[in-house]
Parts: sequence; C-alpha cells; structure tokens
Amino acid sequence: MIKRMAIMLLIVGLLLGGIFGFIQFKNQMIKKSIMAGGVPVQTVSTLTAAAMDWNSGLEAVGTVRAVQGVDVSSEVAGIIEQIYFSQGDNVKAGSLLVQLRDQEEQGKLKSLTSEAEMARITYNRDKAQLRAQAVSQQTVDDDKSKLDISLAHIAEQRALIAKKRILAPFDGQLGLRNADLGQYLDAGVAIVSLQALHDVYVDFFMPQQALAILKTGHQVVVKTDVYLEQEFPGEITVINPKVDEKTRNVKIRATLANPDHKLLPGLYVTVSIDTDRQQHLITLPRTAISFNPYGALVYRLENGGKDDKGQAKLVARQVFVTTGETRGDQIAVTQGIQEGDTIITSGQMKLRNGSPVRVDNSVQPKNDAAPAPVDQ
Repeated sequence: MIKRMAIMLLIVGLLLGGIFGFIQFKNQMIKKSIMAGGVPVQTVSTLTAAAMDWNSGLEAVGTVRAVQGVDVSSEVAGIIEQIYFSQGDNVKAGSLLVQLRDQEEQGKLKSLTSEAEMARITYNRDKAQLRAQAVSQQTVDDDKSKLDISLAHIAEQRALIAKKRILAPFDGQLGLRNADLGQYLDAGVAIVSLQALHDVYVDFFMPQQALAILKTGHQVVVKTDVYLEQEFPGEITVINPKVDEKTRNVKIRATLANPDHKLLPGLYVTVSIDTDRQQHLITLPRTAISFNPYGALVYRLENGGKDDKGQAKLVARQVFVTTGETRGDQIAVTQGIQEGDTIITSGQMKLRNGSPVRVDNSVQPKNDAAPAPVDQ
C-alpha cells in the first residue's frame, strides 16, 4: 500500500514539474522573440520650431446692455384711464405714456386750493389790522403758519396728481405693453420696457492677469451669430476697480455705437480686444501639443546614436512645455523648447519617451494662423 502511494506521488510530481517547466520555457522563448524583434520604429511628421511676430489679442464672451434701460412703472396705484403710446414706438424724454384716473385727487386739490385762498385772505387782513394795532402779532403769525400749511398740502396733492401721469424718463424705444386700458395697476408693476439703443454697452469678464495689458481706450470688435458677416467696433470705457474674489475675474465694459439698433440688450456676443502688444514667440501646430494631468508636452526629435548597421537612429524625447495664447491652428510656446528644435507634429499617440522614429513629412498637419472654413 505504501509502495503504491509513493509511486503515485512520484508520478504526480513528475507531471507538475513538466507543466511548470514547459511554462517557464515558453516565457523564455517569448522574451527572446521580443528582444530579437526590438521596439518597432514609428513613422512621424516633424517641424522645425521657429519664432514669429505674434500680434497679441484677447477674446471674451459678453452681453449687450442698453446705455439706459428701464421697465417703466408707476409710483402709485390706480386705474389706467388712457394709454398714449403704441408698442415699439420711439419716444422722447417727458412724453406722456399712461394717464391714471385722478378725478378724486383733482377734486381734493380744488378743496385745498380754496382753503389756501381763505388762509391767504385772513393773513392779509390781519396784517393790515396789525398796522392799526387791532390784532396781536401772535394772530398774524398763526395766520401765516396756516397759509404755509395750506400751500404745502397743495404742493403735496399736485405731486400726487403728477404721479398719475407716467412719463418717459429718457429718449428710447418702447417694447411690449404689459398693461391694458381700465386695468387696476399696482405701484411698481412694469407697464412697458424702454431702452435707449443709439449706443449700447457690452459687459464681459477677463482674468485678473489681463489687468496688466488692458486699459480704457483699447479698441474692441464685437461679433454676434445674428449678423455673421458684420463686425461692430467700439472701445473699452470702464474697467471695474474690483476683482471678483470667487472667480478672480474683472468686469469690463465697452461702449459701441448702435445707430441701426441691431444690437439689443441681452444679446450674446463675442468680444475681440486689440491690445497693441506684439510679441516674438515660438509657435507650433496645435496637434504638436499633448495634454495630460501633469501638464503640456511635446516630443522633440533627437539623435539616438547608431544602430547595429552603423546608421543614425532618431528617437522621440518627451519635453514638458508652457503654452500661451492660441491663434487659428497655432499655439504659442513660452517655455520648454528653443528655436531650431525639431518637434514631432503628428503620430504622438504611438510614442513613448525614447521611442525610435522614422520621419515622413509628405503630409503635415494644418498650421494656419487664420484658417478659413471651406465647404466640401
């Protein structure tokens, strides 16, 4: 029994040893095969890094605002008795827009006027009697106080009546009417929008770093997808003296002429700013830059010595760079490479640091500073 058990264990040991030996042999053969084959040579395109003059500008997204714009409303409540405007009208400052019912106030004004007239007669009569010493100075002073109070009540009533006449506060264009004839209007309820559109503001935000470049008077060009072929020129008129603590952005306002009233309040626009700043920068096609969580990098072509046949080898080396502004298909590189370096512009997805490469520049990626869309 013991002899049979020993024979069985010996056979199992031989089988396991054979299996493990075969696996080890296979791994060694695979490793030798890979070592013999070497790292495959990848085909890439390259470009010699060169510096050029870069007319630096800034871009932002903005919102159009009227130079003056309000929702016209009433200070007092009342029933609308008459409407004197049509929707979309252009009106002048002081034009009567809405009249609220004021018969009760007018009646009270007449009563107060009558009381004031009686107070004036009494005051004048007592002044004459004072000269004859028929009344005391105290009586005349009381009469004068009553007259002043009556006149103040009249002024107050006239101010209330004036509030029943809703006027245009400035020249502008009216919008949609939000109230109807005979409607009871609460104080503060919007009746119609009034916007002054001959000039408009464009408000936009820029990062705080732009404060070193921007100043009032810089020219801007505004574009909108409403009028694709048209540009609207203007200039920066106000730079907010406070930076937002949460976003670290500063609010900027440009003023634009708008004689045709094409730019309406609330419109989304893009703003291009001419900063009059020219720089001499190294530029590369955007395709040459690879971005990862550690930063931006490029692959620089370097001499990797000679192969076993005595021929020069070319290898790709990773170089981390600092990028700047973009312009069309180009991107500025401020740190990391030097003018004259040979940079790989396509094929980077197949590369790692030290990969052998072969250069084929028959096809190059786009590198246009101002690309134009082409219908195909």
